[in-house]
Amino acid sequence: MALAVILGGGESGYGSAVLAAAKGYEVLLSDSGSLREPYRSQLAEKGIPFEEGGHTLARILGAEFVVKSPGIPETVPVMRAIREKGIPVISEIEFAGRYLAPHTRTVCITGSNGKTTTTTLIHEIMRAAGFRAELAGNIGRSLALQVAERPAAEQPDWYVIELSSFQLDGMYDFRADIALLLNITPDHLDRYDHRMENYVASKFRIVQNLRSEDLFVYNGDDPETLAYLPRVLPTIEAATTAFHAKTNESDDAGAWYDAAAGVMHCGDFAFPAAEMRIKGLHNIANALAAIAACRRAGVPDAVIAETLRTFGGVEHRLEPVALIGGVEFINDSKATNVDSVWYALQAMTRPTIWIAGGTDKGNDYGVLVPLVREHVKALVCMGLDNAKLVRSFEGVVPVYDTASLEDALAACREVAAPGDTVLLSPACASFDLFRNYEDRGEKFKQMVKTLAE
Repeated sequence: MALAVILGGGESGYGSAVLAAAKGYEVLLSDSGSLREPYRSQLAEKGIPFEEGGHTLARILGAEFVVKSPGIPETVPVMRAIREKGIPVISEIEFAGRYLAPHTRTVCITGSNGKTTTTTLIHEIMRAAGFRAELAGNIGRSLALQVAERPAAEQPDWYVIELSSFQLDGMYDFRADIALLLNITPDHLDRYDHRMENYVASKFRIVQNLRSEDLFVYNGDDPETLAYLPRVLPTIEAATTAFHAKTNESDDAGAWYDAAAGVMHCGDFAFPAAEMRIKGLHNIANALAAIAACRRAGVPDAVIAETLRTFGGVEHRLEPVALIGGVEFINDSKATNVDSVWYALQAMTRPTIWIAGGTDKGNDYGVLVPLVREHVKALVCMGLDNAKLVRSFEGVVPVYDTASLEDALAACREVAAPGDTVLLSPACASFDLFRNYEDRGEKFKQMVKTLAE
């Protein structure tokens, strides 16, 4: 019996282990740390072998293939040994894709920013239209687990899949029916030898294997996308279309925003942007991409329009938390890079106390300085090493250096006055003080609600 090794015991690793067992493989799930619940107990209940706190290399190197969780870098010793042995390494999405039902199609969304909002919006539009559609990938339950739990006949019509660059790196034969590339800005460069071109190439793996009947939707305003596009266009058999939130001057515009009239267009579909619950130019871009994808999937225009009116956004992304003494608190913990923060600050309409900081990923904060001058009343740094943030904004606005969420909120309360906004939009990863950005956002919301009480 062939051995499938699963590296990492989080959501994608657990799902891959269950799918591998269901397909008749001998399975070993191996994690260098401690497995979280409920994954540990569920693996034990299913009788799926696992190890934690380290890797048994001799066993792992006997694998027919390895499914690597996206958070594991190539530089760790176990990955170096696997690569030296020449064992194929794939992502959970690649593995699950081998067992998709013939009738099931996929919309795959990648980009540095806006993935979760766009993925969730497409999913809600499809469900409102009566399609059997499920979320997967970097959001919700893993694709592998969903495939494992359903017979082929019960697979949905569509999987709407959010894909990170790390997931794309392990995909080779997988194919999207509709592929969306929202934007490319510097992020995770520590995983790409600090070379932007490597990161861009990773994002463009979304177009792999597209057929003539498929569709590639890209951001016609995004400089990095437009610069790299000529390299791959000759290899893409699929139809291609652009969306433009900033300009509709290009002939390739399949969806565009008429800023003067305040109307979004896609073919003969037109919708006033002011009627959307989610605000900001970045959300207009996300909506244009979603409209193009959903119209291609066959969703009626009336359903698209109604969902745009009711969709309220996603958790941890410009999420209103509370109004306390006239001060608005907003949770934007998902803003883990500079570009996300740029859009957040650009959307602010009140004097803003900005909470930023965490694990820096090689950020260049210079692009934020004009917006900080315009919108930010004070910067509260929250992290174990805030030196770079302090240097970048000292002399631009008042800067407060704190090392905990409690101290950060205390500083905000000192500065904030009625009519102000306190915005958690960190521009950094969360791993110095929190488990992940969700944990950071949840703790922020809990502490703000305690203040309100």
